[in-house]
Amino acid sequence: MPVDLDGGSNSLILHNAIVVTADPAIPTASAVGLSAGRIRAVGDVEHVRDRMGRNVVELDAGGRTILPGLIDAHNHFLMTCESFEQIDARFPRVASLSELLAAIDSAAERTPPGQWIRGFGMSYGQYPEARPPTRWEIDAITQDHPVMVLHVSGHYAVVNSRAFIARGLTDNVADPAGGSFQRDAAGAPTGLLLDAAMNLVLPVALDIGCHGPNIHSVAPMDDLLRLLDNGGKRYLAAGLTTVCDPQVTRRELAVYRAAHQQGRLHLRTVCMPLSNHLDSLIEIGLAGPFGDDRLRIGGMKLYSDGTLIGGTAAFATPYGRNGEFHGTTYWQPQELADLVRRAHAAGWQVGIHTNGDRAMQMTLDAIEGAMRAAPRIDTRHRIEHCSYPTREQVQRIADLGIIPVHQPAFIFDEGDEFLPRLGERAHHLKPFRYELDAGVRPVITSDSYVATYRPLETIARALSRTTRSGNVLGAEHQLSLDEAIRAHTIDAATAIRMEDRIGSITPGKLADLTIVDGDLRQSTPDAIANMDIWMTILDGDIVHGAEHIA
Repeated sequence: MPVDLDGGSNSLILHNAIVVTADPAIPTASAVGLSAGRIRAVGDVEHVRDRMGRNVVELDAGGRTILPGLIDAHNHFLMTCESFEQIDARFPRVASLSELLAAIDSAAERTPPGQWIRGFGMSYGQYPEARPPTRWEIDAITQDHPVMVLHVSGHYAVVNSRAFIARGLTDNVADPAGGSFQRDAAGAPTGLLLDAAMNLVLPVALDIGCHGPNIHSVAPMDDLLRLLDNGGKRYLAAGLTTVCDPQVTRRELAVYRAAHQQGRLHLRTVCMPLSNHLDSLIEIGLAGPFGDDRLRIGGMKLYSDGTLIGGTAAFATPYGRNGEFHGTTYWQPQELADLVRRAHAAGWQVGIHTNGDRAMQMTLDAIEGAMRAAPRIDTRHRIEHCSYPTREQVQRIADLGIIPVHQPAFIFDEGDEFLPRLGERAHHLKPFRYELDAGVRPVITSDSYVATYRPLETIARALSRTTRSGNVLGAEHQLSLDEAIRAHTIDAATAIRMEDRIGSITPGKLADLTIVDGDLRQSTPDAIANMDIWMTILDGDIVHGAEHIA
């Protein structure tokens, strides 16, 4: 529960700190004063005391680093909370085919027959076997449970035969638009589902057509509320104060609204509706931003192509160890252009999932066409992931005022696979320096549950750009500490249209602070990745680390 300071006072001075404000008017300070849920003063302790008056609690921060409350502008919040009770198959926790099968076996022992066994984070490309399990190998573990384990990209899954049976599917099932079933030499599905094929097998809460991967599984509302309640506290402990969920359907919005009404939505939450809801939202005249400071609707989420690690990112030049991948797109160019045009004309900010340079061309053409057809100022359209824009495409991003939304942890988690797949191109994934040189302000995010939700790890990976094995991908694109902090605070706030309220330690803004248990400026990226959060403050309330106020 939030802490009421000193028997009724809600004023607090934090001093003896390294205050990184993300505000160029006051870049650094040693003290900050909070009152009535707002930042009231920033500077040295004498200045802050003069501004704050009497009946104020003072807290010595012990030389720790105070940041603006950290903002994750691309975080599948509810789905991450669900994943906390699933098989964690992320590498290197699960590093081989046998270890994955053992994890499924362990889950089967504790799961009642007939119930689904779910997992996430599988990265079979890093296994010695370099392949996923087949459905028959999972059948040998359990035929009493339908099993589904998501690939680390979120765009693939492996299932067993019981999962096919549960959905009434046979070996003759046809590939859907926007996806496919991997098949053996006889044409039988092996159990690996690619993109839209997941929609046919997994028990999903709604049909989203080919608007993206359907990761919206069926679950009781009470269970989802409990998971969101518990998971939100873990987010606060990691220093997050605001998240933007980049793929929200009526399933997620109903949970977020109920949690907000019940006081169980512990972070500021911005929702990006998936484009399958575009027509119904246009019909009722709704466009973001809409809502309050705790829960609001932001931009509209669309998909252009697939994923790098899955081989479905759409590149102009083939990639892969043997040049086997060309990538796929969810839409034909004119179809994507039509979706973007209608969303833009209705007043929406769009965020388009785009990885490869071929898909990037589609995305940029669609956005530029929409802006020409219906000019308006301050559109702030986003490109989610923005993995491989060329130098020329980066300039178009700048010219169109687009915000690239990156996930640097992918370089650490999967970079050792990117190198043999992409060669020299791997060094220009997430091209931060090209963007900054062009006047673009990149945003860094987690894409949790796909990668860690811990923002200090995100910052560390943007600083180092190292893979798990220690290779550096694109040293020229490493961010400085100040650049990385901006990308996770004020620039992230700009991406969700809340920079007037959060994102910097500026007098008058909402009192959201993250206090790191150490001095970031004297720490290596690896040390930063492993640092703890000493205290998290949201709306002036201590929501994590309250024991330090005693």
